[in-house]
Amino acid sequence: MIQRILFAASTHARLCLIFGLAGGLLLPAVAGALVPWLPHMVAALLTITALRIGWRAAMGAVGDLRWGLSAILLLQMGVPLACLGIMTLAGFGDSPATLAIVLASAAPAIAGSVNLALILGLDGGRMMQIFVLGTAAFPLTVLPVLAALPQLGPVTDVVFAALRLLVIIAVSAGTGFVLRRLFFPRPSQDQIKALDGLSVIAFSSIVVGLMAALNPALRGDPLAVLWWALLAFAISYLLQLFTLLALRHGKLKAVAGPIAIGAGNRNIAIFLVALPAEVLAPLMVFIGCWQLPMYLTPVLLPRLYKWALGDE
Repeated sequence: MIQRILFAASTHARLCLIFGLAGGLLLPAVAGALVPWLPHMVAALLTITALRIGWRAAMGAVGDLRWGLSAILLLQMGVPLACLGIMTLAGFGDSPATLAIVLASAAPAIAGSVNLALILGLDGGRMMQIFVLGTAAFPLTVLPVLAALPQLGPVTDVVFAALRLLVIIAVSAGTGFVLRRLFFPRPSQDQIKALDGLSVIAFSSIVVGLMAALNPALRGDPLAVLWWALLAFAISYLLQLFTLLALRHGKLKAVAGPIAIGAGNRNIAIFLVALPAEVLAPLMVFIGCWQLPMYLTPVLLPRLYKWALGDE
């Protein structure tokens, strides 16, 4: 029975993500109840993902650090600073929209980015590398961004939050790698499919809690929610599109897919535990809307990835 459920989740991964989004919107009581458990759920997802990927695929060759670190510096520092400069020149430097754009593009990839890559048929090991490198570098890449946004308060809070996240990632992923070595050193195809299904279920469950603030906002001011949702889709999908266009014909075509996933699916929630509540208050609806394009990436963008990566 359990195996059939896991196989079904793996086969219908995109549908599971849609169910997760629907649950976040239609079940506000459940969403609210899951909020305190989100850190634990993220840690569990990381463990399951590491168990599915394995140490060898996640770490790869040492030479990968060259392209990986370059990509992280550009995505997490170059892009947000460029966006801030453009918005400031346009006269919108102090707007909530600018703050949303800068923070979203300065954050590292989400923990579920590996799951998104796997659903799209991309290299999960490469995606794990980008995710780990991005999170490890975040305490440094975020400093110049926050220096350009002095209204956000002391940068030490964000740095400490990033370091805490890095510890959680190390412990959770390490646990998954150990379990893989102990119980699935050479997993069969059925075991891989079952682990895929388990990771999809975990990934789909997290979004329910992440969207807890969206249901009340829809009842109170649906037009504002629509505006923030459009901004979220624009940021996420334009970042993925531009990344794919920039890399599809170059030397990094082999990793263009994972880098694009990391570019458009960022862990803006890291700022929730680091920045003053009064600063983020105008962005709470945006943070809820931010889940929509990310979880719909495997549903709406598979043809874009196939075209950009030369599969059709």
